[in-house]
Amino acid sequence: MNRWLLVTQFLICLLLVVIIGGCAGHKKDQPLEPRIDTNPEAAAFVLEGNHFFTGKRYRDAEMKYEAAIKVQSTLGEAHYNFGLALYRRGLYAEARPHFKKAAQLEPFNQVIRNAPPFRKYGTAKPKAKEEPHDDYGHETD
Repeated sequence: MNRWLLVTQFLICLLLVVIIGGCAGHKKDQPLEPRIDTNPEAAAFVLEGNHFFTGKRYRDAEMKYEAAIKVQSTLGEAHYNFGLALYRRGLYAEARPHFKKAAQLEPFNQVIRNAPPFRKYGTAKPKAKEEPHDDYGHETD
């Protein structure tokens, strides 16, 4: 009985955090809150990680995000947050795969799509191959 009460209280708090967080908007390069349908254990790890992140304890945050990923590997917010914590410590190469994984898992999340490494380099667009031609549009050899 006591366990169900704790789970219920946690879910209510999580719902409030998501609602308040959604209404407040998202600050650039800040960790994301877990979605409402997140596994409760994974959500708890993400929230703990966010607490550490806010206190600039990035290594502690990384451990919590990694634990969340072990519980729910498809949680894009945990991958994004993990990447963000690594990025803040200057571990850019280690962060990039987590940002990419988050973008694969949450392709329509604009915050994730605008992660630091994606902003830095932009999207490369291939140039159309030009055929050699003279000034009149005739092909040349």
